[in-house]
Amino acid sequence: MNPPRMDQPFVTGAVEPVIGRAPQVSSSLVWPDRWGTIKARSGINRMDYTVDPGLYALGNPNAESPVLVTANYKLSFDSLRSALPGRDAWILVLDTKGINVWCAAGKGTFGTAELVARIKSSGTDRVVSHRKIILPQLGAPGVAAHVVKKLAGFTVHYGPIRAEDLAEYLDRGMVATPAMRLKTFTLSERAVLIPIELVQALKAALIVALVALVISGLGGPDTYTNNVAAYGIFFVIALLGGVFAGAVLTPLLLPYIPGRAFALKGLVLGLIAAVVLVFFRNPDMARWSDRMETLVWFLLVPALAAFLAMNFTGASTYTSLSGVKKEMRWALPLEITAGGTGCLLWLGSRFIV
Repeated sequence: MNPPRMDQPFVTGAVEPVIGRAPQVSSSLVWPDRWGTIKARSGINRMDYTVDPGLYALGNPNAESPVLVTANYKLSFDSLRSALPGRDAWILVLDTKGINVWCAAGKGTFGTAELVARIKSSGTDRVVSHRKIILPQLGAPGVAAHVVKKLAGFTVHYGPIRAEDLAEYLDRGMVATPAMRLKTFTLSERAVLIPIELVQALKAALIVALVALVISGLGGPDTYTNNVAAYGIFFVIALLGGVFAGAVLTPLLLPYIPGRAFALKGLVLGLIAAVVLVFFRNPDMARWSDRMETLVWFLLVPALAAFLAMNFTGASTYTSLSGVKKEMRWALPLEITAGGTGCLLWLGSRFIV
């Protein structure tokens, strides 16, 4: 296993432990770090936002300094180092293939074998005089502490869930309070997850919107341009309404929407969005084309919102794999059927006067 490169943009210098040179990093995040966070949060090059695995020096650590373990997803790495201003510590970065700690623990890349191998290859056992290593609590599902003790000689301590509690945890002699063990899912924690799902949804929505704008001018009672303005533009508005209901409002209002299944939560907001759209559309229900178009919004918008809301199951703190699979088995066919029927009805409504 190769040591971390010194030419990574966030490396500020080097220290010289017994193993040779080790990259030195600061707890201060600079603009490139913050810009990288914005892009990763928005799903831009997220899977390539990594740091080299290996041992790093935060500040000027010595043989007595704590060893903290994290993933090589740079957001995880930055969260750890920025939570410890003025502190000296060793940071051992595992090769999780660019996945955050919690997800990597579930996938097995933040696991026992990688931890043991990285301790040995990085020379961590020669850098520190103690035999204690601190892992994030959310990495516990992937690590067998007794095996690490047997194979690497290090006692595993599970730190707090939130990186911002690390300083207090260390000051308390590596003793966590009950609050440090509690995984919250507050409004701000839900909101920060919205951009990545929203950006991905808008990419697909853009393609659908362009196709709809082209098709909308082909049918209808007026000229091509007027038909696009009257029908195509509203289709795009309805499409964005479904995206907003499922990818934005559902995570923000998650605890307050009735139902346990995320698809049902999205459906509720999708139906509300459809009612609002139809109210402002004010269709002439004496015309068959308007009747069909009205039905379209009550099929397409809720189906889209339900689908996007269901995507959020992978980001929540209280869903289970079995529960998600069960929900997908009944929700996906209904969403596909409703969405497909809505699209076909909308096409049909364009050619009925």
